[in-house]
Amino acid sequence: MNGDRRPTLEMVAARAGVGRGTVSRVINGSEQVSPATREAVRTAIAELGYVPNHAARTLVTRRTDTIALVVSEPDDRLFAQPFFAHVVRGVSAVLNERELQLMLTTARSTDEHDRLGDYLTGHHVDGVLLVSLHRDDPLPDRLADAGVPCVIGGRPQWQTRNPVHYVDIDNVGGACTATRRLIETGRTRIATVAGPHDMGAGEDRLEGYRKALRDAGRPLRDDLVAFGDFSFESGEAAMRRLLDAVPDLDGVFVASDPMALAAMRVLRAAGRRIPEDVAVIGYDDSSFASHSDPPLTTVHQPTERMGGEMARVLTDTVIPGAAASTRLILDPHLVIRQSG
Repeated sequence: MNGDRRPTLEMVAARAGVGRGTVSRVINGSEQVSPATREAVRTAIAELGYVPNHAARTLVTRRTDTIALVVSEPDDRLFAQPFFAHVVRGVSAVLNERELQLMLTTARSTDEHDRLGDYLTGHHVDGVLLVSLHRDDPLPDRLADAGVPCVIGGRPQWQTRNPVHYVDIDNVGGACTATRRLIETGRTRIATVAGPHDMGAGEDRLEGYRKALRDAGRPLRDDLVAFGDFSFESGEAAMRRLLDAVPDLDGVFVASDPMALAAMRVLRAAGRRIPEDVAVIGYDDSSFASHSDPPLTTVHQPTERMGGEMARVLTDTVIPGAAASTRLILDPHLVIRQSG
């Protein structure tokens, strides 16, 4: 064909021997076309090198073939913590299977949430995945009110006025297993560096720590609890506070691997041997856990699978409207190394 002329819908129809409307139905995935006709249209498209007009298709189908993944953290946190990379990998794998595009963005401030909310509710995406939500995040209800399909990564810790779809990891169970390991190895003054109050994972991991102590008949002591925000820097500060409050602590469950590595640095600087003097267990089983000194005992959470399941729930259930509410909980497990 003439290389100077872009193939049109009409040219595809003529080559396939069908009407223009039939070609449109095939391109838009309609089931109201026979297999033989669908194959003839696809063959004509391939022979002519026809590229559908995506903008026109979007106007007709109201679909953009784009899914937004929103991380409710600052940009530096997104790139500093392996958790997010694993989630993105899982989401990307599923969306690629479905020939959908991924839009990755962050938002933490009120202004950022407002601007992003305007964009996401403006028919620019087919659905939204929300990760690392904090209690004050306005996006879940705003998206639901606008009818934007949405799946949340993690259990919402707030009351919503709309049905919620979420995929979570059993953070209570994972933290309980880690703390029970410290109890079973003979630790008697077990502290925790907990996650933030305003996140479901932070609250659940603290509850898992407390449950293990209660189950073992141990007292719950406020001086054995310090809070961080899952970052390395907050783990350093929290571990210093714990050592000041309880110098003779001999075990610590830390609610994220970055905080656990920071805690180990503080303990070594204070002359504590790990695990002889203080056993340390983290949470994530991130890529650097096995390379720490000593290698970090930690809770493996299937974050890549979590991202994949979020994408599957969104594309296969929520967008088609197949379920009023979805709650999927994945199981973690303890990976025992040398630190605890």
